[in-house]
Amino acid sequence: MKPTGGSVAAFIADVTPAVRRRDAETLTTLLQEVSGREPELWGTIIGFGSCHYRYPTGNEGDMPVLAFAPRKSASTLYLDSTARHADALATLGPHTIGAGCLYIKDLEKVDLGVLRPILEDVLAWTESGGDDYAQITVTG
Repeated sequence: MKPTGGSVAAFIADVTPAVRRRDAETLTTLLQEVSGREPELWGTIIGFGSCHYRYPTGNEGDMPVLAFAPRKSASTLYLDSTARHADALATLGPHTIGAGCLYIKDLEKVDLGVLRPILEDVLAWTESGGDDYAQITVTG
């Protein structure tokens, strides 16, 4: 995966429904504050910074350091692991999860005071180089 260019603002302006557009604006500001990096489009993902990952299997690639995608049914935030954040997620508010994805249908219904430290922890984990499961090198 690589940054694809394009205007983040124009992409967000086209996001529907309106609640997802509002949430995309808020998440862009939040992830920019947390990461200290500018938003970039990675296809339909809004990413902040870049890193290279490598798994013990030899699979490797590039991805944003922090990222989210404003999907039609929910905003998807990409985490290192939802299991590692289980205690915090239990107090977040309405959401669903996958192995490494956090899905939020309405950002106004969750506690941003809980979400921010989760994102800060994901950033710290990534910047520290990952773990035995994934070796990560921040490149931007």
